Amino acid sequence: MTALGTGAPHVVGLVYVAAFGLDKGESLGALLSQGPVTPALAHLFTDAQGFGWLSEDDFVHHFAADVDPVKAKVMYAVQQALADSAFTDVMGVPAWKSLPCWYLVARADQAIPPEGERLFARRMGAATIEVPSGHVAMVSHPAEVTQLIKSAAEACAATAG
Repeated sequence: MTALGTGAPHVVGLVYVAAFGLDKGESLGALLSQGPVTPALAHLFTDAQGFGWLSEDDFVHHFAADVDPVKAKVMYAVQQALADSAFTDVMGVPAWKSLPCWYLVARADQAIPPEGERLFARRMGAATIEVPSGHVAMVSHPAEVTQLIKSAAEACAATAG
C-alpha cells in the first residue's frame, strides 16, 4: 500500500498492490483461516522470537513465482520477517473508508487469493487493474505498478486543483 499526496491543498489516496484490505474488526489470521492455506504460506514457520518466515522453496516458487529464480533467491535471502502478532491484531477503522483507493489484483497470486484481492478492491470502491502476476507485482510488473501509482497521483492532483 502506498499513500499519495499532492501539494496544497493536500489530497491523499491509497494504492494497494496485491495487498490485504482489512475492514474494521478483521484480522489477517481470521481471514486466512476461512479457506485453504495458500501455496506461499503453506510452510510459514515462526521462530523463537515470534517472527514468521517463508521457506526458500515457498518464497521462490510461490511468493515470487514469476520473478527470475536468481532474483527471487536474493529476495528470499533478505526477506523481512512478519511478527506473529500481525495475524492476531484486529484492524481499527481503515483509511480506505475515507480516502480514494486504487488496487492492483495479481491474477496469479499464490499468497493472497486473487478472488480475495478482488473482494478487497470492490468493498473499498477502488479503481482496479489486474495483471498476470504473482504476489510481488512491483518486482515482476514494475511498469504496470508505476502506471497505477501515476494514475492515482494524477487523480489526487486533479481533485486538489
